[in-house]
Order: sequence, then structure tokens, then C-alpha cells
Amino acid sequence: MRAILLLAILMLGGCQAVAPPPVTGDIRDLRSGETLTPRQLLARLGEPQRVIVGEQHDNADHHGLQLWLLQNLEKERPQGSLLLEMLVPEQQARVDDVRRSAAPPADLAQALAWQEGWDWSLYGPIVRFALAQPYPLLAANLDAVEVRAFYRESPALSGARSNAAPVSKQLLEQIADSHCGLLPTSQMPAMLAVQQQRDRRMASRLLAAPAPAMLFAGAFHARKDVGVPLHALDLGADQAPTVLLLAEQGSEVTASMADYVWFTPGRPPQDYCAEMRKQFGK
Repeated sequence: MRAILLLAILMLGGCQAVAPPPVTGDIRDLRSGETLTPRQLLARLGEPQRVIVGEQHDNADHHGLQLWLLQNLEKERPQGSLLLEMLVPEQQARVDDVRRSAAPPADLAQALAWQEGWDWSLYGPIVRFALAQPYPLLAANLDAVEVRAFYRESPALSGARSNAAPVSKQLLEQIADSHCGLLPTSQMPAMLAVQQQRDRRMASRLLAAPAPAMLFAGAFHARKDVGVPLHALDLGADQAPTVLLLAEQGSEVTASMADYVWFTPGRPPQDYCAEMRKQFGK
């Protein structure tokens, strides 16, 4: 009897407890159609060497789940690195300095020169957690100087997948929609070039990062059919990164877009275009 109790204790000790996620919602393996528990998702995400988590930037639920994933994937295997779309190369030295410091600065956002376009109240908890870990926090995006250069003159991208006509078509439609149809047609090719150069940079950074590596990026950057995974393959990766999309309930997410989807509660629709029309004077 004592031997049985000891075995049970050892088995329980080897299975670390996982805190419940901050929000509830269906999790699906899009390849098999299975519905997963959060614990099952962690087990599956613990296997690949590269994972991309696609978010809706202004959705607090998505950032809560990203933090939960970081905290709990470590129980499956050691984390090698975290990459953020929200960080650019010129911030990397600041990030590294904070990681080496004995105590975090009083104003972390200022110390990192955090960009105002990314809501610190949403990203701050993720960044604070990552900076306290032994693995590196890495910039994955382009600097503003690079963006302006690519906007003025777009170099050709290598790779048949990322240059496929259906990819360009979908991205152009997304760019038009995200600008509420107000972007002049003459600017669309340059905007497409910048989008794809961002994807190419994120892919190259992800491939070079210590593994297991995880990238947090916007949903279109994360998608298998139009984003970073295509560029990773065009850069010579043996296989595409595994993709988890965080999406609001009611969104259409297919197996061509991601390997897994985690549906979060829907939110009331917001009219972003009204503000944009004011900016464009329309």
C-alpha cells in the first residue's frame, strides 16, 4: 500500500498544475476538427520548435491568453525565446539593458521607448513577465526608417509562396478594408510591399531565434495562407511554424489560416472607420 501511495505522489508531482485561462471559449484543432481543452492545447503547442500566436491588437482577452500561454507552456518544455511584432530593432538594446538590470525601472515603458501605437496597458503585463524570464525577448518588426525606405522603393521578394497572386490579392483586400476604403489606389502597392517586408522580417527573426521560439503578432501576419509562415518556408524552413489564432466568436477561421483557433467572447462592434474618415476629411 505504501508503495502504491508513493507511486501516486510521484505521478502527481510530475504533472504540474495549470491555472485556468483568464477567459473561456472553444479551442479547436483545425486540422482534425477536434475540440481541445486548454491543457490539451498546451501539450500540442509544446511540441513544435516555432509557434506564432495571432492576436487582435485591441482585444484584452487575447493578451490575457498570451500571458497565460507564456506562463504555462514552460511547464511543457523550457521556452527558448519570445518575439514581439511590437518591438523594433532600435529598441533591442534597451530591452537587453533592462533584462540585465538588477531591478526593473520605475517607468518600464519609457525605459523601453515603447511605441504609443501599442496600448501599454494591454502589452505591459506580457513584457514584464517576459523580461523576468531567463530567455530573450526579441524585436521582430522593422524600424520606422526601414518602413519609409520600403514604402519609397520596394525590393523584390524571393520565394514562390509569398509572391503568389492569391496572397497579394488577399493582402490588398485586407489593407483596403483596414483603411476603410479611404486609401488612394496609388498607395496600395507600397502598402503591400511594407506589409510583406514586415512578414519577411518576422519570419527571418523567428527562424534565427533560440528555440522553442514564440512570436506574438497581428492575425494577418500570423496566418498560414498569407503571412509569416509562407515567408518562413520561402526562406528555407523545413516546415511552417505552428499557428494559433485568437479570434472573437463568430469569426471565420479555417485550416488554411491556422493549425489551432481559440475563440474568445465577441465584443460590440466598434466603428473605427468614423475616426478614420475624420482624419481623411471625408
